[in-house]
Amino acid sequence: MTIWTIVPVKPLRLGKSRLSGVLTDDERGILNRKFLEQTLQTLREMPEISQTLVVSRDPAALAIAREFGARTVLEDGNPNLNQALARATLLARNYATRGVLVLPADLPLLTAEDIRGLLDRARQTPCVVIAPDRHQDGTNALFMNPGGIIPYSFGPGSFQRHCESAQKVGARLEIVQNAHFGLDLDTPADLRILKSLEDSVIERR
Repeated sequence: MTIWTIVPVKPLRLGKSRLSGVLTDDERGILNRKFLEQTLQTLREMPEISQTLVVSRDPAALAIAREFGARTVLEDGNPNLNQALARATLLARNYATRGVLVLPADLPLLTAEDIRGLLDRARQTPCVVIAPDRHQDGTNALFMNPGGIIPYSFGPGSFQRHCESAQKVGARLEIVQNAHFGLDLDTPADLRILKSLEDSVIERR
């Protein structure tokens, strides 16, 4: 009984373009690499996850993924996230008998316990488990069993679309409201929230 995790990764130096006003290209590249490594290390330490599959058009990101024992899929020259995820899911479904988890690499607070909590909600098949972002707009984690039971619809408003798709196919829908899943690092406001949380942890020490 296996679970595969698919981690989509934008080019490390180009990702997080909305932070370009506060971070240089190099700083964003370092930040994206740090979060990718953190995500891969967390998944590698989870026996519940049989395999991690990183999807990217960035050879540097794929090289990092292989260092952590992940499989890789190189996106084509005209990338579309939802199409890339659909192709990766076709591969994962050959092995993932307990489902497929799509997890972005930009959730700085995420822990193994958070992921286990999400997977624990998938007690019934067919099922779709969704963790929205803090605005209740985007999808910051999506688990499906069986994999591919609903089409991917990542982008603005994806949380509602994924919920509607799950209901349409008659799958059990579980929604995980978790602050660690909710904070993805996209905007300067997100960066300020992360820094404030980190500062509060330092103060408590």
